[in-house]
Amino acid sequence: MDKKEESWLYEITAKRKMIDLNFKEIWRYRDLLILFVKRDIVTVYKQTILGPLWFLIQPLFTSVIFTLVFNNLGNIQTGGIPPFLFNLAGITAWNYFKVCLTGSSNTFRANASMFGKVYFPRVIMPMSVTISNLLKFGIQLLIFFAFFAYYIYQGKDIGLGWNIFLFPVYVLMMALLGLGLGMTISALTTKYRDLNVLVGFATSLLMYMSAVPYPVSEAKAKFPAYVADFVVYNPMTQIIEGFRYMLLSTGTFSWNGFIYTLVISLVIFFVGLIIFNRTEKSFIDTV
Repeated sequence: MDKKEESWLYEITAKRKMIDLNFKEIWRYRDLLILFVKRDIVTVYKQTILGPLWFLIQPLFTSVIFTLVFNNLGNIQTGGIPPFLFNLAGITAWNYFKVCLTGSSNTFRANASMFGKVYFPRVIMPMSVTISNLLKFGIQLLIFFAFFAYYIYQGKDIGLGWNIFLFPVYVLMMALLGLGLGMTISALTTKYRDLNVLVGFATSLLMYMSAVPYPVSEAKAKFPAYVADFVVYNPMTQIIEGFRYMLLSTGTFSWNGFIYTLVISLVIFFVGLIIFNRTEKSFIDTV
């Protein structure tokens, strides 16, 4: 009697394409993705005293410090925009990128025990970090608009920019940049663990080179040419500057800069995805 050929419903194999996001498989595991998102939201502040209030305290205190140091002491001009509101806009955008980057940069090492026991699309882990932090970003954005309304009530001449319809694209670019860089770093730290030490330090330096506490015009006027060029062509600078132009009608916006940033964000994401997928096959042997 001939054996009947068995048809498998799912097949798990290490042989994959170089770029294999596999939306069907991610959709199949959507319940797990939602579970991880809920876990990330609940557990981060579950055992803290102030809980979700940290979402508010961090950007507010940082904006106050930036206002005192850079605007009052350093005499950084903000183009007629209240310095506190100017800084809060930049910090709100930067914080989302930062948590996406730092939260996904330790994916393999932080979840090695889980990855070694059960199979699911590994990319779900950094994706869950990026999605769950949208809640934090949304709360901080509401705080920004509360102060925005307060300054309008005080008679300040501020308003939304005409490019406000690009808001979802800017959020997507921040997510792609953070996720792409985070996946790359996560893959590299399986072999080079000292990179974990450098991530926090490098992220802090990158913030100051991304025009978060100052406008691009000040960088061009006061920095050496090579430093100013680095700031201008830094994709996060373009996002921060575009974000401020969108929310406060200050700074500069150009379609060339916008398209440049979108392309760079996509390239970094796909490069990170390639490295992540290649590392996924053998990371358990080196982590």
